[in-house]
Amino acid sequence: MKNTIIFDNKTGFRQGETLTFFLNENLDFKLESKIFSAQILDKIKVFLKNLKSKKNKEKIISFDISEKNRALFIIVKEKLPPNDFEKIGANFFSYVKTNKISKISFYSDTLELVNSYKKNINLTLNFIHGFNLKSYSFDKYKTKNKNDYSFSLKTISSEKNLLNKNYFKYKAIEAGVFQTRDLVSEPPNILFPKKYVEIIKKLSSLGLKIQVYNELKMKKLGMNSLLGVGQGSVNESFLVTIEWKGNKRSKERPLAFVGKGVCFDTGGISLKPARFMEEMKYDMAGSAVVVGLLKTLALRKAKINAVGIVGLVENMPGGNAQRPGDIVKSYSGKTIEVLNTDAEGRLVLADALSFTEKNFKPKFIIDLATLTGAIIVSLGEEYAGLFSNNDDLSNKVFKVGKKIGEKVWRLPLDENYNKLMNSNVADMQNINYSGGAGSITAAQFLQRFIINKTPWAHLDIAGMAFSKKAANLNPSGATGFGVRLLNKLIEECYE
Repeated sequence: MKNTIIFDNKTGFRQGETLTFFLNENLDFKLESKIFSAQILDKIKVFLKNLKSKKNKEKIISFDISEKNRALFIIVKEKLPPNDFEKIGANFFSYVKTNKISKISFYSDTLELVNSYKKNINLTLNFIHGFNLKSYSFDKYKTKNKNDYSFSLKTISSEKNLLNKNYFKYKAIEAGVFQTRDLVSEPPNILFPKKYVEIIKKLSSLGLKIQVYNELKMKKLGMNSLLGVGQGSVNESFLVTIEWKGNKRSKERPLAFVGKGVCFDTGGISLKPARFMEEMKYDMAGSAVVVGLLKTLALRKAKINAVGIVGLVENMPGGNAQRPGDIVKSYSGKTIEVLNTDAEGRLVLADALSFTEKNFKPKFIIDLATLTGAIIVSLGEEYAGLFSNNDDLSNKVFKVGKKIGEKVWRLPLDENYNKLMNSNVADMQNINYSGGAGSITAAQFLQRFIINKTPWAHLDIAGMAFSKKAANLNPSGATGFGVRLLNKLIEECYE
């Protein structure tokens, strides 16, 4: 059985189905008798009355209706924000998977029985959205012990037509998040830059305009900062632009999103320790968010113009690898002294940012990168680091992140930090040798490549792109962090 989500307005149940209802904290249960016989209704009420006397603390209650059917009651507090219904849906998925419940009939209208909620299809859709986001798994390379759990979730509601009509936006977000998670999860022998380009090119079927710059084209453009990172690898480097024109009549400048796509990062000549180096396949997560976001915008036919730019490289310690001490001239014309080849992501972004600003003249630029380990020391796996030259853009990103649960925290930019990136022999150096403020000085480096003062924000997602433990809306592994955040930012502030 494949995973399916359908909407229906027919009550009643089939053998083997598990019926699911919302219930308030007082365990008050009211339901039309056409679903259950009077005898079963009485049994349920007695069961809940007994639980009430025992001061039940469970969030999901199970009750066997018969030998082959059961009822589940999801306890919902009063006046919860919409975002909490995504978490409730995700928790519900964990419950049904653990208990191997595959056929579910979900009576969403029972939310009205929780006093503070009237008919609100968005709360139902948020619940289903959280359920589906949590259901993701990546096991394509397992030959044994694959995830064999699958489900059918039938949502029964008097608002069936409205649910069907509005779910497409949520499906578009899920498709973008899953695309991002898939890309981040792929092993580096499969997802090297050329293969990555092939995957991106397939998105042109959605109406996205894809343009690919190979090494020859980038060399002619003077993208020596990006090219230097990949010169030690046998795999070619690329820059790819992904354009969505959802508002062709508008003359407004596009929104721009730039992603770091280091498909594998050994550190280059400044070689990383062997322990946990396998995790460096995730160093392309920023680019994966950009790809997933543009896919979402195309699928939901977003009424804005946007462009995604990703720099795709592999950082290897080959015979032609970049050396500590090399000086490269970037696309912007500024020169960079490379003191550490493991500070490579900023070199990729340097050219991508200047190229984006010059060629697309965007309304704003937001870049995403698993840029520094220092941001994990600062914020752990709770917040992404936010750096910006524009208070308005920064505040919007912060508020949206708080609202949907993809949180960011703004850190300072300051001229005294900026001075730490000055070089004695070039315009700048790629690391701060004085020590400290690793994430801030990395952001100060990037800011130097915003030449025309375009509103810009940098999201350091090193702690958020991948998690060894399951979180609210995702299992362990790739999270897809950033797709929902930026989609909501566009939806609320720019459409």
